[in-house]
Amino acid sequence: MPVKVQGDLPAKAVIENENIFIMDESRAISQDIRPLKIGVLNLMPVKHDTEIQLLRAMSNTPLQVDVTFVCVENHVSKNTPMSHLNKFYSKFSEIKNKKFDGFIITGAPLELMDFEQVEYWDELKEIMDWTETNVTSTMHLCWAAQAGLYYHYGIEKHLLDKKMFGIFEHRVLKRKEPLMRGFDDVFLAPHSRHTGIDDAKIAADDRLLVLAESAMAGSFIVMAEKGKKIFVTGHPEYDRDTLDKEYKRDVAKGMDIEVPYNYYRDNNPENMPLLTWRSHANALYTNWLDYYVYQNTPYEWN
Repeated sequence: MPVKVQGDLPAKAVIENENIFIMDESRAISQDIRPLKIGVLNLMPVKHDTEIQLLRAMSNTPLQVDVTFVCVENHVSKNTPMSHLNKFYSKFSEIKNKKFDGFIITGAPLELMDFEQVEYWDELKEIMDWTETNVTSTMHLCWAAQAGLYYHYGIEKHLLDKKMFGIFEHRVLKRKEPLMRGFDDVFLAPHSRHTGIDDAKIAADDRLLVLAESAMAGSFIVMAEKGKKIFVTGHPEYDRDTLDKEYKRDVAKGMDIEVPYNYYRDNNPENMPLLTWRSHANALYTNWLDYYVYQNTPYEWN
């Protein structure tokens, strides 16, 4: 799929080096089709890495996708230069009057805080309300999945006994749902979080449908309103070395952290991590774009 971004976005060069087709504005306007408008509210601290991961994940269908990166206004990023945000990101106030075919809200390292303590919680609530009328389908990742389930359905998060950290086995529960097409019965996906959600409350809520779960990591893919809202409690978009960087960063800080589960060959952090989840991550994002965005969005928003 040709992913359309600004021509000088640094992530573009990284993706092109992986032989993934990235289209800049000049070529996109010459094609007589309407690209899907996808917004990405990037709440992750190192935004460049997340840009690459999500652009890669959305690069596997023949659809043309026009990506707009969005940042919150009530927060100053400590890990991404303001020059990068000013050049490549839009504030919510700048896009709130627009319509998007799809929207992604990323995770954020805020799990140990109550949602109401997050400095941009009010803005995030406004954005989640806005997606109800201005977006065809919204995907919430990790912390954002917990935030969305709490805000829309009142399901609270809780502190885990230890960090859910590694690559965990999941099984498909609803194979006939288009979002799960191409998935094996059992598949792997990364998690990195200190909090979980009450699986019993999710199962008891008729508005929510669990499509995949893990015996160790709990509910993984949850859908509401026939795909208008999708909640993914892990990080299928992560790179091979994302958990490796996180683990070694925390070790360098002297933190008490376990080796990521089922991640390194022979469980040895000196070995290269095994990449075991990419094919299912690609299927997830491709199915979302194909069946829940492209098939359902109007050609012209009224």
